[in-house]
Amino acid sequence: MPTYVHFVRHAQGFHNLSNINHQIPDPDLTPLGKEQCAQLCKAFPFHEKITHLVASPMRRTLYTCLLSFEPEAKAGKTVIALPDLQEVSDLPCDVGSTVKRLAAEFEPEQVDFSLMTPNWNDKTSVSSPYVPDMAKLEARAKNARLWLRELGAENPEGDTHIAAVTHGGFLHFLTQDFDGMNPQYGTGWANCEYRSYEFVDPTGADPDASLRETKTSWRRRRGSATGLTETEQMELRIAVKSKIEEIFGDAPPKKDA
Repeated sequence: MPTYVHFVRHAQGFHNLSNINHQIPDPDLTPLGKEQCAQLCKAFPFHEKITHLVASPMRRTLYTCLLSFEPEAKAGKTVIALPDLQEVSDLPCDVGSTVKRLAAEFEPEQVDFSLMTPNWNDKTSVSSPYVPDMAKLEARAKNARLWLRELGAENPEGDTHIAAVTHGGFLHFLTQDFDGMNPQYGTGWANCEYRSYEFVDPTGADPDASLRETKTSWRRRRGSATGLTETEQMELRIAVKSKIEEIFGDAPPKKDA
């Protein structure tokens, strides 16, 4: 059975208001951000199909998931906190809280922290998979895709629809879709925007677990515009990587997306 992943960029956080706010550790959503969640909740057309809720363990993504998918949460679905979905940079706003703090803030029936480790928010140690390094970034994006595909395979009774809330910068690497990416801003996704993806290889044999945006999602966003070919995506990715390295060195931009 096919697996669909409805990716969402988190709603507006206080760090999105100004560059100085990038120094706020693991910031909360703004009032506008909470309203964006309410609007997405009303507009999202697949609530009845959602089988799983997944989110980056950052506070803004967890709250975006709980508020945007409130019907599912109220029906008893728990948000799985997946560390690999955290944002790219090592700025304070992109470094998560401790597991202890998060567990004290969210009820067990709201968020499942069983995949978390004490060092999930370590972005300084050379051995950490979350250091803002291009190779490690692409590796954890691949790991996240593989994990999402495995999650879908656990549902043999019908189509799987996963709602996954993450971050604007990481979404381009996660989806391997760089259409609209602006390196100066770190993303081509708006706050609380959603796009739907499916796995290119439905058999599950693809070692990269590559994704593509569904035709319905593309038409909703872009109408009759033609999507990028695989070659064009590759060329754009290379250009984006070169620009990132030109501006920020070997690491991705240290700026929230």
